[in-house]
Amino acid sequence: MQQPVDNTLPPVAGAANRRTFLRGAGLVGAGAAAAGVLGTGAQSASAAEATGAGNGKIDPESPRFTIAVIPDTQYLFDGDRGDPAPLTASLRYIVDHREEQNIVFAAHLGDVVENAAAAELDAAGKVFEVFDKRKMPYSVLAGNHDIDSRTDDQRGPSAYLDVFPPSRFAPLSTFGGSTPDGYNTYHLVRAAGREWLIFALDWRASAGTIAWAKQVLAAHPRTPAILTTHEVAFADAAGKATLSGYGQSLWDNLISDSDQIFLTLNGHYWPPGRTVLTNAAEHDVHVHVTDYQDRYYGGSAMIRLYHFDLARNTVDVETFSPWIIGKQADRRNPLEQGEIELTSAVDRFSLEIDFPARFAGFAPVPPIAPRPVKEMLVKGTVGYWRFDQSSTDGAAVPEGYRVEDLSGKGNHLTRVTLAGSDSTALRWSTEHHPAQPTRGSMRFNGGKKPARGAYLRTVDTAPINDLTFAGGYTIEAFVKLPEDVRAANHAWMSVVSRFGAGRDGGKTGGDPSEPLATLSLSDGMALQWAVFPTNQNDISSNWGHEMRAGEWFHVAVVNDGQHTTLYVDGAPLLRNPSTPAVGLATSGESWLFGAYHYDRVVEQGFYGWIGDVRIVDHALPVARFMNATA
Repeated sequence: MQQPVDNTLPPVAGAANRRTFLRGAGLVGAGAAAAGVLGTGAQSASAAEATGAGNGKIDPESPRFTIAVIPDTQYLFDGDRGDPAPLTASLRYIVDHREEQNIVFAAHLGDVVENAAAAELDAAGKVFEVFDKRKMPYSVLAGNHDIDSRTDDQRGPSAYLDVFPPSRFAPLSTFGGSTPDGYNTYHLVRAAGREWLIFALDWRASAGTIAWAKQVLAAHPRTPAILTTHEVAFADAAGKATLSGYGQSLWDNLISDSDQIFLTLNGHYWPPGRTVLTNAAEHDVHVHVTDYQDRYYGGSAMIRLYHFDLARNTVDVETFSPWIIGKQADRRNPLEQGEIELTSAVDRFSLEIDFPARFAGFAPVPPIAPRPVKEMLVKGTVGYWRFDQSSTDGAAVPEGYRVEDLSGKGNHLTRVTLAGSDSTALRWSTEHHPAQPTRGSMRFNGGKKPARGAYLRTVDTAPINDLTFAGGYTIEAFVKLPEDVRAANHAWMSVVSRFGAGRDGGKTGGDPSEPLATLSLSDGMALQWAVFPTNQNDISSNWGHEMRAGEWFHVAVVNDGQHTTLYVDGAPLLRNPSTPAVGLATSGESWLFGAYHYDRVVEQGFYGWIGDVRIVDHALPVARFMNATA
């Protein structure tokens, strides 16, 4: 396994493989890549195709996508030894599962072959025709076994460059350009509704290449970047990664000051590992080492799939061998049985990355602008209330204060304070849901046993008090629960309710002392919409899931005249009854915001924040909800 060139420098303490001399190596030479040149054959990813020829479409707008990573395959192409079958299986797996797993790109990390021989490289190049024929976007970079490892990327022509020149990648929709020497490329990938930049840097990037990479970043200043190269870091037996000598130089001269680079991927060193470093902008950079060549069968062409999920702010990583998976179970030998999939903490793991926060330094998400009242007054609006009348955060809402009904229907609200509570039980707040039309809310500080807090009620003359909504309705509110909401007893507190017990509306079934209508939160903070419809003598209930504390959410109750569906953040929930529920029974009394009552007695005030509230006299589609900003 040891190569003569690797013994030209003494090993470093803690070395775990044959390449220990490389830890002390730094950038070599000034390089000849011309400053100011972004590359040859550059093309914009904004015009990138979203389909793989003959393999169906990927979804460039889905928040979930995958990048496939292929580490060192050198022992599969080693003179008259080796076997291309494992790598062939890996590449075929990627193209065959491209649509299913939304695989937008594949990156080889170098050391494609063992001896940099033309025959070896030709054999490997033929395997990569699997990608070429299917127009699978990919990159390959030179490792120390692919070229003369004693020089930087100004080495000139080579057998490697004959097989993997920039012109090989230029027909792909993601190809961005290359350095003039041809050993470094960049790629622009459309995924999750945005552009991503992927560098494929040579084994020894020259100073000119570093300058080129910085220019590429400057030309795409809002694009997050992933740096793939052959060497950045090595890991100890526990999987803790540390920058190598060359990696430290790459960090100092490129990565640390380039906030766009949030992830680096390298092979070269065994064993695999990872770490998180802090760059000059004080942001995390994830540094991953992956190399399996010293496992069974030269690593069996293990691949890693990085499954990005921007909806969850998570990257799930898995490592496996498609070649072994593809074999019939009864034909796998004992060693293959243990190599199907690797599940250690350095091979299968998840990264939590708050992508908007991580990218805010170079690509801040513009806040959603406040929207005027008229945009919220959709046809059929019978009540619309905003709580942005004060810009003084924490100021008490005055006793008896009237919140105007902006629909023009006269359904105004007034403050009511429960006995034993003071003015601070209801306060103005500048907190708000990011998609809320306004920038304010009310902070309710209520509770029960005894009932305490303050709430809002529609005035006695409000027309909404008598409405039965026979043609359907949509009730929306923005809500946030405090972090400690479960530490005290706030079970069954109401966001919105209709005063009057079931019996007051002529209902004798179920528990006629229950409210005519209430949007409440259970003892586990699960949403419930419980009502007496006009066509039933009993309560009809929609159930949601338990809500997370400390986060704003939008809730909507939508009745189409027959059935009711509960939504959170525009997503329909599960437990919606199929039995027809027509309209809402009424006793002609007020609606309450922030109060739950039983048997005509207000038992508790709401605990948390309530933002804009709107009631419409028919079912609205999700696209017309208040949190819909497109």
